[in-house]
Amino acid sequence: MIESPAMTSHLISYEPATGAELWRGAVGDVDREVAAAREAWVEWASRPFTVRMETLRRFANAVRGEAESFADLIARETGKPVWEARTEVDSVVAKVDISIAAYSERTGQKRMEGALGARAALRHKPHGVLAVLGPYNFPAHLPNGHIVPALLAGNAVVFKPSEKTPAAGAKLVELYHAAGVPDGCVRLLVGGPDQGRALAGHPDIDGLLFTGSARTGLALNRQFAETPEKILALEMGGNNPIIAWDTGDLASAAVLIVQSAFMSAGQRCTAARRLIVRDDLCDPLLAEVTRLMDRLVLDHPHASPAPFLGPVIDNDAADALGEAFLDLMMKGGRVLKHLERPQPDRPFLRPALIDMTDVPSRPDAELFGPVLQIVRVPDFETALAEANATRYGLSAALIGGSPALYERFWANIRAGIVNWNRPTNGASSAAPFGGIGRSGNHRPSAYYAADYCAYPVVSTEADQPRASIGIGLADPPGEKLS
Repeated sequence: MIESPAMTSHLISYEPATGAELWRGAVGDVDREVAAAREAWVEWASRPFTVRMETLRRFANAVRGEAESFADLIARETGKPVWEARTEVDSVVAKVDISIAAYSERTGQKRMEGALGARAALRHKPHGVLAVLGPYNFPAHLPNGHIVPALLAGNAVVFKPSEKTPAAGAKLVELYHAAGVPDGCVRLLVGGPDQGRALAGHPDIDGLLFTGSARTGLALNRQFAETPEKILALEMGGNNPIIAWDTGDLASAAVLIVQSAFMSAGQRCTAARRLIVRDDLCDPLLAEVTRLMDRLVLDHPHASPAPFLGPVIDNDAADALGEAFLDLMMKGGRVLKHLERPQPDRPFLRPALIDMTDVPSRPDAELFGPVLQIVRVPDFETALAEANATRYGLSAALIGGSPALYERFWANIRAGIVNWNRPTNGASSAAPFGGIGRSGNHRPSAYYAADYCAYPVVSTEADQPRASIGIGLADPPGEKLS
């Protein structure tokens, strides 16, 4: 449980797996943090890019130096297995070199020849002060994916981590400062929804970079409608489909499905929410899936043997998922594996399967947890239609089929991440990351984050003024031009 910042001057974080208090900190002052960033950003932006680059490389080294303790903190605060938290820390480190390469490629300088001896130049400028709102599922990696490219471009950042994972956010900021990023250039804002709304609406920010739920993203989109001068980058969720078709390797197909749906306890925006499968393949495939699900270890982050998944983020999330699963049942879903909760007072959930084929109006919602809905279809055209029956469009995958079938899938599916014989999740940071529909606002992150962290400036330049007008002028008074 997290205490409401609106009711207390402190925010307290508890470990999902044990309920033990992990961290507490004072709720921040939005005006003070934005003012500090506003004062610092001009000096940071005036530094050569090479200086900013080397500072961020020192940050990567600082993270390396505390990798194990940082992974332990992330695992304890999110509940994810420590092996998975280690991969998150590795991603934080890798983001620096990836972002440097992206900055050079996406926002580098260009010189071009112009007319009459003039030159044309393309350069980029930072926006100024950018707000970053981070999620709880990857409390270091995902905000870091905004902050590093923002800093490289010369912006200052006010970062509000999720109120459910403030300790990981505070540690991330501590490591930036330890590496030499000026204190004013990365400001930590501790708080809950009230502080997030105040930061998003603050007149002295120049933009906001967000990763989180579609509901919050839509509210931000409405809030920013009257301020088109401010950059807004939204990375939201997905009701992601995975289609299983012609495949003789049911064991591998089952592994891909389980990885897609249940890794991180289903708390990934790219997690598969819907398995769409051909009728005659469904029963044997689901038999493999359920056998594998029965072997999944659900336990606390440091358990031995290592768990595949831990708890969801808190009891409120577990309660909401339980209610959502019950709602699917009441709509006519046929339960294949129940969403079990072994400890009523802790948010551990055993992954669930529910067949929604005979439900006439299937809900188009992102259930952010270990719940996979099954839809049986007779042909591939119906499978495509079912996969696209969503307002979201983040991730989709096809298991099995020929190259020609995959080309048909790729051409017709509505998603920003389209995979073949690979999970729906686990996207590379060296590629753009984003979706369509209610999954984002066409501001893909990861490798393309450089695009929204700086704006292009085009200049036409000449060493000396040289100009004439060759047509459209009247004769000078008293003269007649021959």
